[in-house]
Amino acid sequence: MDTIRIIRFLSVLTLAAMANPAWASEVNILLTGANGQPLANTVVSVEMPGAAKPAVRGPYVMAQRNISFDPHILIVPVGADVLFPNKDQVRHHVFSFSQPHKFELKLYGRDETKSVHFDKPGVVALGCNIHDSMSGYVFVTASPFTAITDSSGRVNIPNVPAGHGLLHIWNPALRAPANTITRPIDINGRTFNLTVAAP
Repeated sequence: MDTIRIIRFLSVLTLAAMANPAWASEVNILLTGANGQPLANTVVSVEMPGAAKPAVRGPYVMAQRNISFDPHILIVPVGADVLFPNKDQVRHHVFSFSQPHKFELKLYGRDETKSVHFDKPGVVALGCNIHDSMSGYVFVTASPFTAITDSSGRVNIPNVPAGHGLLHIWNPALRAPANTITRPIDINGRTFNLTVAAP
């Protein structure tokens, strides 16, 4: 993905037939790269002014399995506690140097679980001091309208209120500041196509 220079996405807004400006929309987005291939495992977040913070429900789990983090990218709301169970036969030493939340879970073995509280929004990159090949991400969001694309590059975000907001697209391989592309979005009943150029 580090050769991607252009991301094209189709955003289709299906709106309830209501005149009240508080009506909500279902936002369906398709992300593809310059080669036309879908962009899977890409976080899409719609930031709307005045929107309530996402509820903390859980449980949120980032396991160590087969010498990797599972899932590779985990979306959680601000205020979430994330469980880090070790499902491998070997011990792991999980850490992050990311600004939103620096932490260290010292060596622990199979079927042991540790927990981390995430109280600030941002992307928290994970590693293991024992296994350099391991990498993962906890995406801590303050928006209730955040989801991750599936294998076909599609994502559905329901109940987005009408108005002017910001659309954020994040993937660790995007060549953009903070691996994020941000564009204005107008939730007003239109169907529109956008092209976002990544540096």
